[in-house]
Amino acid sequence: MTASRNQIVLIAAMLGYAVVSSSPAAAQWWSRGPADFEECADAAEKNPIKEARTAALTECNAKFAGRRKPGGGYTYFDFMQNRNFDIAGPNPTADEQRHIDEQYAIYLEDQRRSSIAAAFAAKQQQLQQASLKNETEKAPPATGSIAKQPVSPRTAGEVRRIKPTGCAKDSFSCDWPRLSEGISDLKKALFGTPGKIRPKQGLSG
Repeated sequence: MTASRNQIVLIAAMLGYAVVSSSPAAAQWWSRGPADFEECADAAEKNPIKEARTAALTECNAKFAGRRKPGGGYTYFDFMQNRNFDIAGPNPTADEQRHIDEQYAIYLEDQRRSSIAAAFAAKQQQLQQASLKNETEKAPPATGSIAKQPVSPRTAGEVRRIKPTGCAKDSFSCDWPRLSEGISDLKKALFGTPGKIRPKQGLSG
């Protein structure tokens, strides 16, 4: 009776082991998965089928966010900030992820301030250029570009009285205007102004 009871227990144990070993959970327990992205990528590269290898690498990238550092430890690259963060394991912990999110909020605030400062500087430059343009248009012309003033017409007598410049002393070209003016005055004294008709004298009886 005791021997049969031991046989029943042994058979039950063997059946339970067979059931457990055939389940997926037991298979995962016996075969350790990749510890980080690098191990996962190495295993994926061994797949001879290109499509399966690409799919496995995509799964590794989604499963592990961190990458190994040459000196030990891991680093996480946040493409939104274009910045790396040191993390303890292959994936950020909850505290590490909170720190990354806080840094991202600070990054966004800095970007907003930089944009406002750049827009303000551009506006100031436009105002300065407009002010400089207005001052240039209102400024008087330069000395070398002063327009010539119109010369008032001279009378014939004023023209005659102008002595030519650069004449040699006692030369005919310099003395002729003065002599011509004297002759004209003498004609006026003797014969009167040309074109003026004298009244006729009446005959006495």
